[in-house]
Parts: sequence; structure tokens; C-alpha cells
Amino acid sequence: RLLHCALMPADKSWIDVDQYINDQVTAEDAALASAMQAAATAGLPPISVTAPQGKLLHLLARSINARRVLEIGTLAGYSTIWLARAVGEGGRVVTIEFDETHARIARTNFARAGLDARIDLRVGRAQDVLPRLEHERAGPFDFIFIDADKPSTTEYFEWSLELSRPGSLIFVDNVVRNGGLADGSSRDPDVLGMRRFLERLGKEPRVVATAIQTVGGKSYDGFALALVIG
Repeated sequence: RLLHCALMPADKSWIDVDQYINDQVTAEDAALASAMQAAATAGLPPISVTAPQGKLLHLLARSINARRVLEIGTLAGYSTIWLARAVGEGGRVVTIEFDETHARIARTNFARAGLDARIDLRVGRAQDVLPRLEHERAGPFDFIFIDADKPSTTEYFEWSLELSRPGSLIFVDNVVRNGGLADGSSRDPDVLGMRRFLERLGKEPRVVATAIQTVGGKSYDGFALALVIG
């Protein structure tokens, strides 16, 4: 068992490799870099996805020709920009952010990237916004990215099922928790939230799913990916 990994420190080589991938392949541009810098300047927590991770979200959304995307957890809008570029002209990204300060910074980043017309930013508790989206018949969404408070991930997943269709992809970030996911004795609410989510995911007959461990600029973590089949 790998319970010792719960305390694994970040490895500089992981950060260096992320930077090399970004320089050679990912091609983060000025608008994306400015969004990340704006978040840092405002003192937002450094929890945005990395450039390679953002590009992965972009490619996954494009691979299924996603036109409607739902994002739960905006922060400064870095991942939102990747997703808004994926949906193309006429596409739409609905993104939910609890904190008004974060939302204000995100709006500025969207405008700087020239993408504000494609993005519908909803401010409030996701548990309140998601039922409203269902009432509005805003879905079904082709691609859903869950990256918000970890204890509520199971509830966000259940709402995502209601707002999706067969063929939709649901991507859930930060599931490994620096190895804490494997620690059945953990009392960390984020670890407990992800363990509850993975247990729920494994029993859900409407999806086929997997979870992948990752290392990089965000240290040791991972994601889950689910394909809605019914």
C-alpha cells in the first residue's frame, strides 16, 4: 500500500517537466498567462489547473465536439478559458463560482481573452445554482468539469448526471489528494469527500469511469473521468 505517499513533497523535476511540456507542446499564450498572473496578484489560492492540464480539458472537450460545457468551480477562470476556446463560436460555457471576488477577477480575464460572449458566469453556491440550471433546461451539457469544494463532489456528480446525456464526459479534478485517497483512516474532509465520491462513482450504472494518478506542477494528485452511457 502507498499510504506513505500522503506526505510526498513536490518534486522539482515534475515542475520542470511541466514547464518543458508547456514550452514545447501546450503553447500557453498571453491571455492564459495573464489570467494566472491576475490570480496570483490578487492572492487567490494557487489551485488552478496547470497549462498541460488545461490543454487536456480543451482536447477532451474538442474530441467530443462539445458545444455546451458546465464548469463547477471557476476561481480566476484559467480552465474556463481553455474550455471556452474548445466550444468554438456559438458554443457556451456555464461556470459556477461561489466567491464574488474570484468571479470579478474571472470576468476581467474572460474579457481580456475575448471570450466573455461564450461564458455564462453564475455566482453563488453550486448546490443552489445547479437546480436552477435544471429548471432553466440549460442542459444537457456535453462536457462537465468538477473542480470545487471536495466534500461536496458527490453531490456535484449527481447533479452532473441530471444535466448530462449519453455521450457526455464528466471530469473530476483532485481526486488523489497527494495519496491520501488510499488512507482509510484519514479524517481530512477533502480526502473523505473524494473517497465518498469514488465509492459512489464505482456503483453508478449510468457511467463507465476510471481515475488516474498524476504528478506535475501541482504535486501528486489525479483525476476521474466518466463517460455517461445511460
